[in-house]
Amino acid sequence: MGVNPPTNHPHLNLEQRMNHPKPPFQSHYIPNTPAEQARMLAALNLTSIEQLFADIPLQHRNPQLNLPGPLSELELQQELAQLAQRNRPLTAGPSFLGAGAYHHFIPAIVKALITRGEFITAYTPYQAEASQGTLQVIYEFQTLISNLYGMEVANAGMYDGATSLAEAALMACRVTQRHRIAVMDTVSPAAQNVIQSYCQPQNIQIQTIQTNPANNPADANTPAPEIDPTAACLIAQYPNFYGDLENLETLTQTAHNAGALAVISCEPIAAGMFRPPGDYGADIVTGEGQPLGIPPSYGGPYVGLFATQQKYIRQMPSRLSGRTTDRRGQTGYVLTLQTREQHIRRERATSNICTNEALYALAATIYLAALGKTGLRQVAELCYHKSQYAARLIRQIPGYAIANQGPFFREFVAQCPIPPQQINQRLLQTHNILGGHDVSHRYPNGMLICVTEMNTRQEIEQLAQALTQIP
Repeated sequence: MGVNPPTNHPHLNLEQRMNHPKPPFQSHYIPNTPAEQARMLAALNLTSIEQLFADIPLQHRNPQLNLPGPLSELELQQELAQLAQRNRPLTAGPSFLGAGAYHHFIPAIVKALITRGEFITAYTPYQAEASQGTLQVIYEFQTLISNLYGMEVANAGMYDGATSLAEAALMACRVTQRHRIAVMDTVSPAAQNVIQSYCQPQNIQIQTIQTNPANNPADANTPAPEIDPTAACLIAQYPNFYGDLENLETLTQTAHNAGALAVISCEPIAAGMFRPPGDYGADIVTGEGQPLGIPPSYGGPYVGLFATQQKYIRQMPSRLSGRTTDRRGQTGYVLTLQTREQHIRRERATSNICTNEALYALAATIYLAALGKTGLRQVAELCYHKSQYAARLIRQIPGYAIANQGPFFREFVAQCPIPPQQINQRLLQTHNILGGHDVSHRYPNGMLICVTEMNTRQEIEQLAQALTQIP
């Protein structure tokens, strides 16, 4: 089980190690003994591990990586600490940046429970009989998400909100047997890119519905989008990427009139205050679970939310945890649905997502259970009223305007007198304020500003005062 000295000598580069005469390779990170490796190679009619890589051209087999020299554990900790000091924590000063990753309060109970030894794994259960605690958490998670979105069934979770939405598009195509989807241009640009990545290999055509930024999307008099009559679904975001609350009744009706499914990406905190998509007849509801007790962390890991109607359950991706009773009448939890390629024939699999974000599904479950219905509504109301207050102050600043024409939630677009990039530099360097997200691609000099319950009245007024001094 020890390291083979000639093969793993620290003064040999990777190519020398690969070409060095040796018995089967052994390292600290491979549990197979040399004897076991030899038997495996014999079963494959091979004599060396290098033969497994024979299909890779020699010039590409061992590229020069120009890696730095090895460090001791102490030196590595010091280097990582120095790199970490270059980051700006959200607690270092006021932050008004959102655009998909949000700074919300996380009760201490969330971290206290997810770091218990019984739960501290991000992976998914395989042996149901040995994973009763995790399966029960998933069952509770599914129930909470179903209730939150007003849907009949939810799965055990996806990778993140963007992949959940892309999987919903594929599911709609399977349900309707159509190969074209319609996507509102107010959906997150990052999510649209993921949808494109999922659909392109399967020759699914994407129709982007262009909307007028000057319209109020919540107004019943705003024209309904015109979607292709062969579309499998209409995809919308609620609230949309720019904070607007779109008219879900019109959108779902438009989809159903075309024989398509209504797919809504719903922000979970907003669902604590506004009517859920299920009340409007949505067929599939997805979302990003990051605001539910998960800190912003360089884009992940997060947890994707996915809910649908009971009649579509067989086409739902990921997995489903169910509750049953054993022969003694005791409650037990099982993996009821596993429509993935590892468990059934690949051509029948609904998704190639092979796991669920079990640890962060647990975090979201604890967060929702700790806050309860009343607490979640309070968080949503704080986000709503504080963002309205911030918009009112900024609207009064000469040279600034608020682009949102109707109701918005937590985020709004401020049109600035100069490019947002310059404003953000001044805000950070002079006032230690992390500004908003640049959305000039849709609104001239537009800055998407996010206000959550974490922003105090003093911070909001500090932002407004700082903007009066720019340029």
